Amino acid sequence: MRILLAEDDEVLADGLSRSLRGAGHAVDHVADGGQADAALSLHGYDLLILDLGLPRLSGADVLRRLRARNAGVPVLVLTAADSVQQRVRMLDLGADDFMAKPFALTELEARVRALVRRSNGAASSRLRCGPLSFDQTGRMAWLNEQPLELSAREVGLLEILLQRAGRLVSKEQIVSHLCEWGDEVSNNAIEVYMHRLRRKLEGGGVRIATVRGLGYCLERPLDASADASADA
Repeated sequence: MRILLAEDDEVLADGLSRSLRGAGHAVDHVADGGQADAALSLHGYDLLILDLGLPRLSGADVLRRLRARNAGVPVLVLTAADSVQQRVRMLDLGADDFMAKPFALTELEARVRALVRRSNGAASSRLRCGPLSFDQTGRMAWLNEQPLELSAREVGLLEILLQRAGRLVSKEQIVSHLCEWGDEVSNNAIEVYMHRLRRKLEGGGVRIATVRGLGYCLERPLDASADASADA
């Protein structure tokens, strides 16, 4: 998952970035509202973590412009001044969740997971596709109830495919969701990651189809009841 972190406190931003990357996410960091607005205009993100007290352009203005573009990216607002009036205003502007500083990193990580589940229409962190299951919280995958040994890139790739099971996923979408600024990941590298993941899955009856020139598709099982879904 690719996250944009808009936070001008460098110490806090560094801690949040390390925590989120440790949980397997790609994180782009900006330190002012102008940079945040530009990044959101140019790139696709799975989540925006937005501090309200940004220089140049306030967090509220960033949020207002984001929603004016009809962008549906989930937004978690951070603020040092917690009040009912402010929470109501941010929620009315289109925020999805709200956290007052200081906060525990474990709580922020849990709220991030909840927002992502909600945006994907899932009730829990477990994704399934036939004999394949993946826990988005623990970043662990199982095939026919046996744990899979996957690299960090393979885990991220599997998550993207499972979230879009039965649908085509382009190489551009994969790079956009897996990589943060400064990452050098070519289409050839994506092909290598996909080849390694495919080898680990196909022996267990899970197939990743390649549509030449377009992308990849994690095929849904013939049994509709076993389609990719989140546990209830």
